[in-house]
Amino acid sequence: MTQFVVHYFDEARGACKLTVQASDEHSAVMAAGVMAAGVTASRVLSIETQQVNARPASALRPSTRAGKFPLRLFSQELAVLLKAGIPLLEGLQTLREKETSLSVTQTLDAVIGQLQSGQSLSVALASQPQAFDRLFVAIIQSSERTGQTAVALSEHAAYLSWVDALRGKLVAASVYPLTLIVAGVAVIVFLLLFVVPRFAGILEGVGGLDELPATSRLLMTLGQFGGSHPWATVAVALALLMAPVLAWRHGAARAWVLASLWRLPLLGPKLHLLALAQFYRTGAMLLGAGVPAVTAMDTARQVIAARLQGPLDSATQAVSRGERLSEALLQAGLTTPVSLRMIRVGERSGNLGPMLRQAAEFYDEELTRLTELITRLVNPVLMLVMGVVIGGIVVLMYLPIFQLVEQVQ
Repeated sequence: MTQFVVHYFDEARGACKLTVQASDEHSAVMAAGVMAAGVTASRVLSIETQQVNARPASALRPSTRAGKFPLRLFSQELAVLLKAGIPLLEGLQTLREKETSLSVTQTLDAVIGQLQSGQSLSVALASQPQAFDRLFVAIIQSSERTGQTAVALSEHAAYLSWVDALRGKLVAASVYPLTLIVAGVAVIVFLLLFVVPRFAGILEGVGGLDELPATSRLLMTLGQFGGSHPWATVAVALALLMAPVLAWRHGAARAWVLASLWRLPLLGPKLHLLALAQFYRTGAMLLGAGVPAVTAMDTARQVIAARLQGPLDSATQAVSRGERLSEALLQAGLTTPVSLRMIRVGERSGNLGPMLRQAAEFYDEELTRLTELITRLVNPVLMLVMGVVIGGIVVLMYLPIFQLVEQVQ
């Protein structure tokens, strides 16, 4: 995404300039025309190109990540306005007027400028890839041919709501385990910094360190190190907590973890169902908007799990050769007995999109039960592990005391 500085002549103020964000110079002029009425192509003096990340750190910078644009809210609100009979351009201007976010207003200004220059909505949205992904643009492009833009926007908003709800369930299920892990690490650090060093000092004073078992001697050594270097111990603990997060952000490590999860006996099949449900919902949304089956499968490829992308490519090639969708998905392993029957019914009745949606909804309850099962299993296991580790430290601390008491007796 490029930032442009448009220099233009205004009859009242003379030479002026505006900073806009657009995909090319023509779009920059259109966007500037929306922001200031005096900007026309004939009055533009010059246009300077400037990369967005070249702006000073103190300046307000619009986000270049699609996640920052409220796409679900935009779809919902624009669908409501269109269903109420408000023209498309007026609806976008209405959404523009209520916005206070700089990045959102600049994106909407660019889209409005493209529409005013005669471009279609899909072309205007495609010029802002930082906000509107390929899936959304494909839905709008097909709905323009069928005249069902409002319906397509509602379907897309429902799909994003499902994605957000699923993400919320996963986040909620991970809060308690993360709390247990952080609390357990904090207790261990406290023991190593304040409790174990005192025990080590007492045992060293009576000359009992050399007679300790190997595990107790190692614990006392760690305690002495922690007492002498508290900040280093805290840094190591924080590094251990942050290591999984940093590893997850690394593409290769994340791919390895996901591949390992897919191979687990209980979790792997459920992850496969989750990926299929996402594929079915995406396909239902695209087919409902009028996208051809091959194009819909190709577009859905970008949002499904990487493990299913290869089989989906094979199914797409089979459908492009003239095979039925149900048979192509069956051969690629992208169906279950339930979804296969639903897809075949949809092919016979001409309601393939709704049947794909019903197939996805069929697995929602099963995935909900999976989340609850994982929560019920993981939380006790984590508590058991933390109890064993902390209890082991306490036992190893008191074991030398017991030995000394036996020697005295």
